[in-house]
Amino acid sequence: MKTVEPKPTARRRFMRQAGALAGSSLLGLQAWAQGSDKPEKEEVRIGFIPLTDCASVVMASALGFDKKYGVKIVPTKEASWAGVRDKLVNGELDMAHVLWGLVYGVHLGVGGPKKDMALLMNLNHNGQAITLSKKLADKGAVDGASLARLMSTDKREYTFAQTFPTGTHAMWLYYWLAASGINPMKDAKVITVPPPQMVANMRVGNMDGFCVGEPWNHRAIIDGIGITATTTQEVWKDHPEKALGTTAEFAKKYPNTCRAVIAAVLEAGRWIDAGLQNKNKMAETVADKAYVNTSVDAINQRILGRYQNGLGKTWDDPNHMKFFADGAVNFPYLSDGMWFLTQHKRWGLLKDHPDYLAVARQINQIELYKQGAAAAKVSVPKDPMRASKLVDGVVWDGKEPAKYADGFKVRAASMA
Repeated sequence: MKTVEPKPTARRRFMRQAGALAGSSLLGLQAWAQGSDKPEKEEVRIGFIPLTDCASVVMASALGFDKKYGVKIVPTKEASWAGVRDKLVNGELDMAHVLWGLVYGVHLGVGGPKKDMALLMNLNHNGQAITLSKKLADKGAVDGASLARLMSTDKREYTFAQTFPTGTHAMWLYYWLAASGINPMKDAKVITVPPPQMVANMRVGNMDGFCVGEPWNHRAIIDGIGITATTTQEVWKDHPEKALGTTAEFAKKYPNTCRAVIAAVLEAGRWIDAGLQNKNKMAETVADKAYVNTSVDAINQRILGRYQNGLGKTWDDPNHMKFFADGAVNFPYLSDGMWFLTQHKRWGLLKDHPDYLAVARQINQIELYKQGAAAAKVSVPKDPMRASKLVDGVVWDGKEPAKYADGFKVRAASMA
């Protein structure tokens, strides 16, 4: 485990930019530091994986938003989601930039050791992708339909990678393959690879495709080894992605600390989404070796919605990675958590239907989020459920989750 602090030069550069925001309310700072809302634990170790969407956690520390609310965020770089899981469960980390499906999987005991978990907020929407190898693209597999055709005619074992068995990337990959008529449990081999190792593994031929967060999809294009077959926002527009997660024990013991961190991360997300200059400065920060450890150009295009697929196609995507979007991004919708459970059931990770709504209510800390949002002056939706239409045309609205989970033609149980 490596604890990282922003470089002094970076801090000076960004603190000057952030002064008007982070230091806007001395009275507010004193209230958090001295009043009834004083954080019980003032230094908070937050694990992160080297991905673009760790940015709001990193920038909350780098810009000093944490200090405004009386806490010190210590971003802690981790090597894999399994490592993040283990360190959350054993208390080495206080919180983490983490996969929704990891939090839910651990809570139900299907993603490793069983532990009651808490999800404090959503960190970002959109911004992941599914990459196919250049070798597949050269054979005509450039999207779901052409991949299915190739797999049906050029018979062999096809290997695809995701980042954690119950995580978001596994679910996006499975959903997209299934929408194209490919059963990931029957028609392919699926392996687990940590995000920073995806490109290197594809380079040596260990997989035909992968689903991962940025910047590793764009990195595969820059390095000439992969193409973008689809983005995850094409699978589900404005989907939940990373979350700020912790254990239920920590959330119960340190509620003021949780509220303070939520508020600080909300302010960082608002700062990132405020404009082009801020996004570019964020890219410069998180590209550093201490965080994502890649070139700035691997990050700073797709966060602005400037996409290329590695085959000559370029486009502007308004549904790119968003960290705040006037507060619409960060609410921990119950229906979002329930969706992951439906997919866990669909693919055989859960043997029986859970009480979908009850589990989501246990995990998603909506009241803590509302209080943190109030401190940061961020509005919240009235309804903890939302509806979305996914790539196959099926609508998810949180109603009748068991019927929804069992309604897919392609699923593990059917082996269709």
